[in-house]
Amino acid sequence: MIKLPDAFKDKMKGLLGEEYDSFIESYEKERVQGLRVNPLKVSQDKFTEICPFQLKKIPWALEGYYYQAGDRPGKHPYHEAGLYYIQEPSAMAVVELLAPQPGEKILDLCAAPGGKTTHIAGRMGGKGFLLSNEIHPARARILSQNVERLGIGNAVVSNEDSGSLSLRFPEFFDRIAVDAPCSGEGMFRKDEAARLEWTLEHVSACAARQEEILKNAAAMLKPGGRMVYSTCTFSPEENEQVIEGFLLSHPEFSIEDAGNRPGLYPGRPEWSKTGLSDLKKTFRIWPDQTEGEGHYLAVLKKRGNGISEKRYAAPDYMKDRSVQKELEVFLKDLLVNPDRLLLRKEYILFGDQLYLMPPEMTGFKGMKVIRPGLHIGTVKKNRFEPSHALALFLKKDEVSQWVDLPSDGEEIVKYLKGETIPEETPSHSCLKKKGWVLVNTDGFSIGFAKLAGGMLKNHYPKGLRWM
Repeated sequence: MIKLPDAFKDKMKGLLGEEYDSFIESYEKERVQGLRVNPLKVSQDKFTEICPFQLKKIPWALEGYYYQAGDRPGKHPYHEAGLYYIQEPSAMAVVELLAPQPGEKILDLCAAPGGKTTHIAGRMGGKGFLLSNEIHPARARILSQNVERLGIGNAVVSNEDSGSLSLRFPEFFDRIAVDAPCSGEGMFRKDEAARLEWTLEHVSACAARQEEILKNAAAMLKPGGRMVYSTCTFSPEENEQVIEGFLLSHPEFSIEDAGNRPGLYPGRPEWSKTGLSDLKKTFRIWPDQTEGEGHYLAVLKKRGNGISEKRYAAPDYMKDRSVQKELEVFLKDLLVNPDRLLLRKEYILFGDQLYLMPPEMTGFKGMKVIRPGLHIGTVKKNRFEPSHALALFLKKDEVSQWVDLPSDGEEIVKYLKGETIPEETPSHSCLKKKGWVLVNTDGFSIGFAKLAGGMLKNHYPKGLRWM
């Protein structure tokens, strides 16, 4: 039985009244599990055709599915190939409401571990610029790993506070997701640490921090832009009251009416300080009324015509001719159509690591960056070694050499464990000469190997290898 803080139960009973019994009973129910298909890798129709799990559609998320408790999607080769992201179902509603579009400039302000970022990137279809930010360094590195695994090529991962970003990117973004750090009441069913840390004082501290983050996010949104504020908590102090206070101090913003959404219930104006009626247009997800954990969401619109008067300086791109030559030789050898990457000019070097930066990015001077774009590889003396990120970004039909290992076979397990594979082993392959080979599972890229001496030398990263 889950032990909830007494003060939390007293507070919720006072708020919910007759609804309290149903609410508290939800904590004895088994929580649901969800995954979200990654359209950068696979279509939904194709995924549901090949998926080895028993799935049920999540009503508020286009790409989202519930899976059964007995399934283990995190231990399947499709997970390593980035075909899906395992995510709490309620959290998928954030990007549904944000509704990102290809070609836009979008900020995910509190992004770790990467659920919203990967969802946004899928909707963008590789077009536009996504800045994915996380203030905690360790969590930012996990975020960066998930950006890599899902084959995202147009994202920068930064490790900044919201105030620093607001000075760098005034009125820059078309859309911003603010999934604010909160007291985590909506996660009590699955997160013991959240239950142990909860106090009324912690709720107040979270609300103050959320107000600051939301203020800084507002400064980065273009006129006419859309912002979605969300938390995974029930506390009105962190939800309706934060939005109420924000609107009072930012008259250029209003709550956008996002219509009726299946599984999402209206916000509670009666829990605000002034009874602001527009708070009915915000959303709550209740665990006793839907298959998901607790969540709050508000869609905010900034008045204006979508045109910002701000000007941004272009960054300095790589001009090292020797590196450019090595990259050219490598890409012409690897790719069927190398011009896709060769004609890009936005290459930058971080030490000996080469990245392809989204062209909309303004530069990195004075900024803490974890992943400055698509990691292409490592520049070594007289040669170039491709990155794991590049393998996951590419598709089988884009490369000149590949092998395809069935997801239910022994060879893909051996590959994921770091073992060498004899050249003649794969039944499906296109091997012409020694050099880099894209490894796939059921047609989906999963890593690199290097063909030499009749063997495929394994280049799957040691830190990711299966035990």
